[in-house]
Amino acid sequence: MSRPNLQVALDHSDLPSAMKDVVAVGDVVDIVEVGTILCLQAGAEAIRCIRALYPEKTVVADTKCADAGGTVAKNCQDAGADWMTVICCATIPTMKAAAKEVKEVQVELYGDWTYEQAQKWLDAGISQAIYHQSRDALLAGETWGEKDLTKVKKLIDMGFRVSVTGGLDVDTLKLFKDLDVYTFITGRGITAAPDPKKAAQDFQDEIRRIWG
Repeated sequence: MSRPNLQVALDHSDLPSAMKDVVAVGDVVDIVEVGTILCLQAGAEAIRCIRALYPEKTVVADTKCADAGGTVAKNCQDAGADWMTVICCATIPTMKAAAKEVKEVQVELYGDWTYEQAQKWLDAGISQAIYHQSRDALLAGETWGEKDLTKVKKLIDMGFRVSVTGGLDVDTLKLFKDLDVYTFITGRGITAAPDPKKAAQDFQDEIRRIWG
């Protein structure tokens, strides 16, 4: 198994606070995500700023796009994003249109989705999926469990590069030790820590300990 990436999600409501946090951790993480809220608040400017700061990093625009895939993707690409996200309920034509404009499209798995749908994404050339514990589910008291790990494994076995996100902390990582996870994504697990840089390094150290 390859060593998973670490992605920081900038789930901020304003660009100045996002920039403050990313400067602290950008050199430690592998991937920088312009989170959905930040995309809505600061738009392409946020992507441009992150790209200017980290020209060698993979930058993700977490648009959760549901329609107008080609237009949204081109705008993200023009601003400097490498990847963007589409919501799992988006149509295959929307996903394909987006994939023509950016290097990679990631399907965000929320709510009800099926493995039959997932196979159609693969058939359309979309090979990245993001498995969530949503913020609302976590606030309702849900935690990572065997049902989640089973779904992640199934997606990996189908051929997806699977990222996982939602309430992750350093202790959570060991739950995935037998899985070929592509990326661990965390926002407040890093940015809300007393020392964000140390928090990011702690994640990286644990990833290296488990996956080598």
